[in-house]
Amino acid sequence: MNKPIILHSPTLESVFMVEETIQKYSQECGKYQLWKKLPKKMMYQTFQIILDYLEQSGKIIIDKDGCIIWTFNPERIKKILKEDLIIR
Repeated sequence: MNKPIILHSPTLESVFMVEETIQKYSQECGKYQLWKKLPKKMMYQTFQIILDYLEQSGKIIIDKDGCIIWTFNPERIKKILKEDLIIR
């Protein structure tokens, strides 16, 4: 499988900006619409790389209609760990 050549790596600040925007507009829009709602401009390719990372890390899912949904819930994870539940 050929991986695309990455011309620009995202900064941590860019990843945080995309995460915050997704949390704000979760379940409301697709990739292009979300990209337009970012508070600062960024290359679309960089935005795609960030989305790929967030999807692979389990923080977002993209439904069959292309809608981006924020799924990461650190408070729920803390609660589960605090209750000593068995995680497989």
